[in-house]
Amino acid sequence: MKNYINWFEIPATDFERAVKFYKTLFSCEIQEMELFGSQMGFLPSDGIHVTGAIVQGEDYKPSSNGTLIYLNGGEDLSNMLSLAEANGGEVIVPKTSIGENGFMAQFKDTEGNRIAIHSMQ
Repeated sequence: MKNYINWFEIPATDFERAVKFYKTLFSCEIQEMELFGSQMGFLPSDGIHVTGAIVQGEDYKPSSNGTLIYLNGGEDLSNMLSLAEANGGEVIVPKTSIGENGFMAQFKDTEGNRIAIHSMQ
């Protein structure tokens, strides 16, 4: 087993707002479709690395409690953290050194989910 995570889903109450937020954060296109009775916005994938989706559906409730995912913050997470804050997110933990493992930060997205980001610089 090379990865312990192979898929993640980020809950949304306002699907359009959440998709816009993550499009801006990652500077990417998000493919939208209805699947299994839920609205889903798929983050791009190269077919090898872990990816996920923004999902709005009956069983999806945004939360700042529970499982915390760490998204790739690129070379320096400062840019992504600034974009999160400028687009309706709230910084919870500013960019913080974690020693030889780089840096991390946490924010609440527009839906109220607590999300972490990581980078080496």
